[in-house]
Parts: sequence; structure tokens; C-alpha cells
Amino acid sequence: MRTKPNNKLFNKVVLITGGSSGIGYACAEAFAKMGLKVVISGRNKTTGLKAQQKLAKLNQSVVFLQADITDNESVQNLFNQILNQYGRLDYAVNNAGIEGSSFVKTADYEESVWDEVININLKGTWLCLKSEIKQMLTQETRGAIVNIASYAGIRASKTGGVAYTASKHGVVGMTKSAAIEYAINNIRVNAVCPGVIWTSNARQVIKKHNLTKGQIEKMHPMSRVGIASDVADAVLWLCLYASFVTGDILCVDGGLHL
Repeated sequence: MRTKPNNKLFNKVVLITGGSSGIGYACAEAFAKMGLKVVISGRNKTTGLKAQQKLAKLNQSVVFLQADITDNESVQNLFNQILNQYGRLDYAVNNAGIEGSSFVKTADYEESVWDEVININLKGTWLCLKSEIKQMLTQETRGAIVNIASYAGIRASKTGGVAYTASKHGVVGMTKSAAIEYAINNIRVNAVCPGVIWTSNARQVIKKHNLTKGQIEKMHPMSRVGIASDVADAVLWLCLYASFVTGDILCVDGGLHL
């Protein structure tokens, strides 16, 4: 999707969790090009500030705010900072998440890893979603939220691990619940389910398990892996253009879910 600044969006504010790298960074880049005020958040301050500096070349209205989405107090502090600085939140992309243990079967999965994955991917998304909705309910123009799930949120996967699959199924269910609850309030909640996206995290997992990019490409009916901008394009569309779409689970996976 080609993007260019839009004067109507200059006062709009978007939050992207996990916005310092990968899919989150691509989303931040896409919104920055459109001229919005972009807030990226993450746990790693060093990585976050580096991302902010890069994005500032596209749009000076990009800030990084450190936050741990698994901690309610940290999430509340994040939203207080956003509201103190901008007074509103128009769009949100709940992207922060972790892989957990890939290629580990259910009976062998470590409890500590399960807890961490569920805490970040599911609870963290829920904590952010709550605050986003509460703020949007106070605004006349309301807003739109996109949760980043996964193809593992709509089908079983031997590769992703039980915790990742369970957490992303939960994100899909949460998206549908919130969408139907707040449709009457004109707050749209959708999810994007990416396939394998060629990010640094994906490359690390593939290398760790002695796989090749070609093997991963063959998993996808379109015979390629995705790139982060593929997902960002879908997120941008759902937020800015899909005014009659809510509760949708949009697969950006080259047909992997089929």
C-alpha cells in the first residue's frame, strides 16, 4: 500500500506495542508516513529509542514510551503519558508478543515458558485493549484497534508450540468479543493473522532448528514468506479505511490457513 501524508490525520494518535522491530516497526513506519502522531512502546529502552530515531526521519511526531504490557501499573502509566501528551488515542495496534518454545510438543512444554507466553501474548493484549477501549469511549470520534494474532490463532500448528497457539486463539476470541460488545459505540476491533513473516525473530527460529527459507516458503501456498510491510498494509487498511469492518480476522499468510 502506497502511503503519503494526509492532512486529516495529522492530529490523530496511534499506539503500537512492540513497535521497535519487526511487524510493529513496519506498522509504525506506515503510520508515520501518513503523518499521524505515532507512539511506539516496548520493554527495551535502548531498542526503542533507536527505532524512534530512525522513524523521526519520516515524521518528527514519533515517540518511544517504555512499558511492560504484562504489568497493569506499567500499562496505566503508558496511557497516562499518552493522554498527558496528546489528550486522545485514535488507533491502537496490539502487536507485542513472543514465540515461546517452537517445535516442543505439549507434554514436553515447560510451565515457566507457558506462563510467560500467556502473560505477554494474551494478558498483555487484554490489558492494553481495556485501556484503549476506555479512552476511546470518552472521545466523540471513537477509534479502531487491531490485534496481531497469527495463523496459529485459527489452526493447529506442529511448529509454534502449544502456548503460542493457545495464546493466539485467545487473541482471536478476545477480538471477536470486544468487537461485538463495542460495535454500537463505533469502536472497531479487528485482528490480523500473519503467516511466517521474514523478521529477525523468524530468522533466528529457522536457524535454530536447522531449517531453510526454502522449506518455510513451501509451507505457504503462494510459495513465499511474508515481509513486515505485508502486515503493516493490512493494519493500515483496517485502521484508516475499513469503516464498516469489525470483528474480522484478516489472514495475511499467503494462504497458509487454508
